[in-house]
Amino acid sequence: MHETFRSLAVIGCCVALLGASAGAEEPCNEPFERVYSDVAPTVTRIFALTIDPFNLAERVQAAIGAGIVMDGDGHIITNAHVVYGASTIIVRLSTDDVRRGKLIGADPVSDIAVVQLAGETGRLPQAKFGDSDRIQVGEDVLAIGHPYGLTGSATRGIISGIGRLIPRSPLSWQMPFIQTDAAINPGNSGGPLANRCGEVIGINTLSAPRGNVSFAIPINLARDLASQILKDGRVIRPWYGIYGRMLDAELRFILGMESDAPFEQGLLVETVEPGSPADRIGLKGGSLPVTVGTEDYLIGGDIITRVDGEELTDMDTVVRIVSALKVGDTVSLEYYRNGKKLLAQVILPERPLLPGDIRWIDRAEPDR
Repeated sequence: MHETFRSLAVIGCCVALLGASAGAEEPCNEPFERVYSDVAPTVTRIFALTIDPFNLAERVQAAIGAGIVMDGDGHIITNAHVVYGASTIIVRLSTDDVRRGKLIGADPVSDIAVVQLAGETGRLPQAKFGDSDRIQVGEDVLAIGHPYGLTGSATRGIISGIGRLIPRSPLSWQMPFIQTDAAINPGNSGGPLANRCGEVIGINTLSAPRGNVSFAIPINLARDLASQILKDGRVIRPWYGIYGRMLDAELRFILGMESDAPFEQGLLVETVEPGSPADRIGLKGGSLPVTVGTEDYLIGGDIITRVDGEELTDMDTVVRIVSALKVGDTVSLEYYRNGKKLLAQVILPERPLLPGDIRWIDRAEPDR
């Protein structure tokens, strides 16, 4: 009998522990004032001065943005458009301590940069990072930054969408954004988007010119890119040099493709970057602009149906294949031009910084 009671007690303890564990997985619901008090000490104000020797009318440009202390070595993660090309970087901590910053590296393609603080850094408050792969639409969030120079401002909202693609560059489809209705204004760039656990889940980066729509870089992507910058001083990615979109029923109709076409799916090549591997093997982009509803197409280009023997059935397949490519890989392509199947093979070099990568940075406004 005593053994029976002992067994029941053990089972009860296990159930209690399991219940506590399950409770720990529940979403946090900290008051926003607590979230602010936890996150704000890790947020810095960044002043960047850029001198353009080729622009005599506006040679000097100043930018104010935000950054987040990411480790005990004084590394700050921020937006590339705040500090890219800066000759002077000044960082103001939450304690009002002002220090010099050194740019470790900036990646204009992803809009992520890492700055190193001068001086003692071991005691600086460090951000607590969440898992942006687990966020859900409707979650409460808090954005912290310095909009229009108003230091330490906070705005609240929800996650309005995930996986948003903003067509800023040919690589934008690899970098989905978090959409939020929390107000993000010039001066918020590089600051945190935090959840109700006090965890940073995104890096605030841009807002729509009209309407209450703002965007943040998912923190998992941002931290991965920051790690590459810390290791190599830059993000090393392979260069293939095409931009396109998957064939769907609407696009097949636009192209006038019959049901007996030699392929069902494929990636329609819209543009080819000059000098890229795609250009060297002779891939052709589109030349005829067509607008259907709100979508703009460039039709007439090649249609890639297989990469290394794998059929391109949807955009998820394309993203998975491209994400696995590395510098030095040899890639085999099967594509169609005017109904004729063609084959090509190319070795991928490292992608250089291209003019289009910088162009959108010049249009960004981190409170300039």
